Amino acid sequence: MIFEFLRRAEKAVPEQKASATGRVVAFGTSGRVAWSPRDGVSLVKNGFQGNPVGFRVVKLIAEAAAALPLVLQDAGRRYEAHPVLDLIRRPNPAQGRADLFEALYAQLLLSGNGYLEAVPGGGRLPAELHVLRSDRMSLVPGADGWPVAYDYTVGGRKHRFDMTGPMPPICHIRSFHPQDDHYGLSPMQAAAVAVDVHTSASAWSKALLDNAARPSGAIVYRGADGAGSLTPDQYDRLVGELEANHQGARNAGRPMLLEGGLDWKPMGFSPSDMEFHETKLSAAREIAIAFGVPPMLIGIPGDATYANYQEANRAFYRLTVLPLVSKVTAAVSHWLEHFTDEAVELRPDLDQVPALAVERDQQWARVGAADFLTQAEKRALLGLPPLAEGE
Repeated sequence: MIFEFLRRAEKAVPEQKASATGRVVAFGTSGRVAWSPRDGVSLVKNGFQGNPVGFRVVKLIAEAAAALPLVLQDAGRRYEAHPVLDLIRRPNPAQGRADLFEALYAQLLLSGNGYLEAVPGGGRLPAELHVLRSDRMSLVPGADGWPVAYDYTVGGRKHRFDMTGPMPPICHIRSFHPQDDHYGLSPMQAAAVAVDVHTSASAWSKALLDNAARPSGAIVYRGADGAGSLTPDQYDRLVGELEANHQGARNAGRPMLLEGGLDWKPMGFSPSDMEFHETKLSAAREIAIAFGVPPMLIGIPGDATYANYQEANRAFYRLTVLPLVSKVTAAVSHWLEHFTDEAVELRPDLDQVPALAVERDQQWARVGAADFLTQAEKRALLGLPPLAEGE
């Protein structure tokens, strides 16, 4: 009896049928928003390697920051020659100073974390410095929450850097993250939605071009004597002819020959009507803003934040490049103190930044005209070390 009841229940389920013409005349879109993954590897792949705006803003910041000249000084003097300067000038056989710092800045921008490895040498100072990939590093916290080691994993092999010694082999620089105690927050994470919108708009525009810059319409079949369906062979032949003769750039503008009973009903809009160009520009502007790059500098029109290119470039250095360089050089200086036992500081040389020449001239003029300041006070205001006795 129980099985008979189940059989009756199965028979009670209505049978669903699909029309043969439904695939031809139906038009529908998905109702869900598809976002790309938010892990570090996917963000780099989609936002840097696969997006021209993300690629450009990261390269622009990293190259500008790495090109800034650095000076080494302590509380009493500025060094023209020093072992730390020699190490920074040639950190390893494969890289120079600019190459090393460009990789470090790029890692920090893409992942929110930058790692420098110190290779032991014959003396106290490291023999080489290397930038390690952030996606391969994992922090090992101790009982008190502070890192006791870092694990670097490549191809199933793991190397552990012990951080409990007097000279830590890893310098970990991270950006601020409000919800993580050990890892930084990448600007790419904040720009991820804009990256998805920009990439999707580009993919949609490409699809429109592949289909003669026109969204799909509908071919409606009206058969003789009220017949409203195509045979499977007729349907397959129709689809094959459309794909072979009426899609792609080489078939743009080719007239369509429809046999009896077929009627073309356009159902789309032109790309200008859909305003995908404005959507892409808006998404590109959001990506640039997330990284702190004035949209004017990467050729995005319609941005009236700055009066001219020179003003935008000065704001770019003052608000984005210099804070990043100051943060990184301060962290590297503090880390190298473990090896040198000297309180020396690496810092950007603002006097050699062309974008800040106007501000520098104005500051020097103001300080130079201040007769109530001593020579030592003027040098201190300009960020210069005091002169030695007799100079």
